[in-house]
Amino acid sequence: MTPFHALHQDGLLILPNAWDGGSAALVASLGAKAVATTSAGVAWALGWPDGDALPVERVVQAAKDVVRGAGGLPVSIDMEGGYSDDPATVAALAGRLVEAGAQGINIEDGGGAPERLAAKIAAIKAAVGGALFVNARCDVWLRGVGEPETRVAEAGRRGAIYQAAGADGLFTPGLTDAADIAAMVKATSLPLNLLAYPGLPDAATLTGLGVRRLSAGSGVCSAIWGRAAALTRGFLADGRSEPLLEGAMGWAEVNALMPQGRDEG
Repeated sequence: MTPFHALHQDGLLILPNAWDGGSAALVASLGAKAVATTSAGVAWALGWPDGDALPVERVVQAAKDVVRGAGGLPVSIDMEGGYSDDPATVAALAGRLVEAGAQGINIEDGGGAPERLAAKIAAIKAAVGGALFVNARCDVWLRGVGEPETRVAEAGRRGAIYQAAGADGLFTPGLTDAADIAAMVKATSLPLNLLAYPGLPDAATLTGLGVRRLSAGSGVCSAIWGRAAALTRGFLADGRSEPLLEGAMGWAEVNALMPQGRDEG
């Protein structure tokens, strides 16, 4: 069991997701127990759209950057759908992420059949064993699969398939109703991961319901994009300096967060 596995045993693991080495350093400095990435944030920072579009080499390099920025904290990488439909290719990428220093991954079913994701998970586990915490993302709520009253059962069915393939956790983004969350905790023996989402109960309530992991996803990154857009729009309009300084971290404060020394890896 890796240190990242152990963080899912008791209580609620809160992950304010990072998207590059600098944001990983910031997250680590603020007391997070681990650092996880948001695929959307990583892609946007590199000038690519989210949705399995990022070249694999950029995924691996981003993982290395985040591991370096995390300063020794466990790191989990969002690898979307694995960037391939071929389980062997997905497993090879997972192996490269382990070599980069990752202890966990997210991998999603998206709009595909659960058996397709299960095949990828099985291939990953055959390749890397217990070196990775595999968090299987079930998109039943995000994609509105079936009627609302059937989604807990469907997610439980998919979770069982993923668990049989070797998954270590189940991620159900879009699930927000407290009664459904309680039912979902009972429907799976895997640690349940939820996504920060409008209407989601707070951390104390989620802990009481038995949720083991809460992810910000792209939330923090999206907020920063919104703030950057507002500041840029204003600066283009009037060239005023003062708004740029409101709430800003100072140069020295930010610079001090960054890992020191060169690393060409």
